[in-house]
Amino acid sequence: MKVRVTSALAGERADRIISLLTGVSRSAAAAAVTEGRVFLGEQRLFSGSRRLREGEEITIPTFETEVSSGLEPEADISFQVLYEDQHVIIVEKPAGLIVHPGSGHETGTLSNGLLASYPELSEIGEPRRPGIVHRLDRGTSGLLMVARSVVAYRELVKQLAAREIDRRYLCLVYGRVEAEEGIVEAPIGRSHSDRTRMAVAVDGREARTRYRVDRRCSDPAVTLLRCQLETGRTHQIRVHMGAIGHPVVGDRVYGRSGDHMGLDRLFLHADYLGFIHPVCGEPMYFESTLPGELDALLMDLLFV
Repeated sequence: MKVRVTSALAGERADRIISLLTGVSRSAAAAAVTEGRVFLGEQRLFSGSRRLREGEEITIPTFETEVSSGLEPEADISFQVLYEDQHVIIVEKPAGLIVHPGSGHETGTLSNGLLASYPELSEIGEPRRPGIVHRLDRGTSGLLMVARSVVAYRELVKQLAAREIDRRYLCLVYGRVEAEEGIVEAPIGRSHSDRTRMAVAVDGREARTRYRVDRRCSDPAVTLLRCQLETGRTHQIRVHMGAIGHPVVGDRVYGRSGDHMGLDRLFLHADYLGFIHPVCGEPMYFESTLPGELDALLMDLLFV
C-alpha cells in the first residue's frame, strides 16, 4: 500500500511506521526494508532507521499474517461492508448478529466473519475483538467502525475516548415524549439485582444521551427519536430511555412485556457515523437507511 506521511507520523522511523500501519512486528518491518521491499517515493528504502517527513510517500509490501488461534474465521457470516480502505472498514451490522465472542457465544459473530475477509485484523486490537473500536447490541442494527491497521485502531480509540466520534441512532419508544429535545444524564452500571442487566446506578459510570423528537404517533402512543451518544456505555440508550419512562419498542429486557408491535428485535438503528480518518485526517460521514422491518412499521403508524 502507498501511504503519504501525515503530521501524526512525521518524525517516526520508517520501520516503526510500517509496524504501526500493518500490525507486523518491528523486526519484520525492518527485514522488509533490508530486503528492498519498501519504497520511499520512487526509490527503494534500505534504512529502517530513516525518519520520515510529512508529505513523503512510502510504499509498503503486503505481509502474510496468521489468524489468532483464539478466534476462527467464518466465511458464512452475513453482513454488508459499506466502505473500506487500508485503515478503516465501515460495516452495516444486521440485527441479531453479535459483534464479538462472549459468554455463551464463541462462534457466529461479526468478528468471526470479518476475519474470513480480513485476516490481518487478527493482529489489531484485542485478540477476542480484532479491530473492533466500538460495538452495537445484538438487537441493534446499523453502522459499525472497524480498524484495519494498528495506527488506525490507536487513533480511533483515542477519538472515541475524547468523544469525537459522532454516533446517532433512530429509536422508536413507547409513549409521547413531550419535550422536543433533551439530555438524559444518569450514570450506568451493572444492576445490583441482576448482573446480566445494566441499570442507572449511583456507583455507575458517567453516561449522557441526547435526543430529539422526529415524529409522534397518538394511536398507539409512540415517539420516534433521534438519539446521539456522548458516552458509550453498554445498553446506554435502552437504559436511559427506560429510565425516563419511554422504553425502546421491541426491548424484552428493559421494556414492556407482551406488546412488541410485531417486532422480534429492537427498534434501534445506528443510522449515522462521523469521525476523522485516523491516517489522512479527512472528515468521514456515513448514513444508513432503516431496515425493511423497521421502515414497514413506521409506514403502518399514523404520525401526527
